[in-house]
Amino acid sequence: MPERLFVCTPSKLGSYTDCPRRYRYSYVDRPAPQKGPPWAHNSLGASVHTALRNWYALPPDRRRPDAVAGLLKATWVREGYRDVEQERELYRRALDWLESYLDGLEPGDDPLGVERVVAVKTAVLAFNGRADRIDLRPGPDGEPELVIVDYKTGRSGSDADDARGSQALALYAYAAERVFRRPCRRVELHHLPSGTVATHEHTPESIARQLSRAEDTARDIMAAEKAVADGGDPDEAFPTSPGTLCTWCDYRRHCPAGADAPVKEQWSAVERLLAPDA
Repeated sequence: MPERLFVCTPSKLGSYTDCPRRYRYSYVDRPAPQKGPPWAHNSLGASVHTALRNWYALPPDRRRPDAVAGLLKATWVREGYRDVEQERELYRRALDWLESYLDGLEPGDDPLGVERVVAVKTAVLAFNGRADRIDLRPGPDGEPELVIVDYKTGRSGSDADDARGSQALALYAYAAERVFRRPCRRVELHHLPSGTVATHEHTPESIARQLSRAEDTARDIMAAEKAVADGGDPDEAFPTSPGTLCTWCDYRRHCPAGADAPVKEQWSAVERLLAPDA
């Protein structure tokens, strides 16, 4: 019998890479442990991403600056903020980011895909993921090539190393190339708060390395899941990886290692966006 493929998304693979215990709480334990309260930075990111998606859903002649506020208001997620004052200030910040970002785009330029799901199978993976945007642009030789675009809304900007090291972007590029049958080498991180774009030009070899790492992670996950299914200790099969990410983990109160991490309020990350130097 052929081995079963590991069905995954970038976030599923990333969850295990960050901490096997978090992966177990998210995907293995049933019923899953209750998550902590919603984070304001997740609400902010979701609001901006949805507004950008809906911008491209408008007819080109309606993609005007005066449409942005309505789009953001309609998609605004209110959970996690400290109070109404903080929420309103973050709304104003997000509106400024969107207006500035969209002002630099041609209203009539339609991407090949917006929040487009791309999927591909390998010898190990059945991968699928939702790319924020897939552009079709002229490549170095003038022929059309795909470009993967990912939006970022955190305080810290991204650089070329972040784009190069992102397994998710590499997997999107690999899948998009096979779905659309066009070359896909360029990946971009668009940081809306700073208006900067971090890029990386992959090679077939660099994408192959990222794919190989993803398959190795999948094999580790399947081995751990099998160990638990065969009666093994879940804590041994899915150990913790204590670190700074424990502070932001949805399951920190269920994990002995996470319980020792410093407590962060739901709005701590967006509070840093309001700092004078943000």
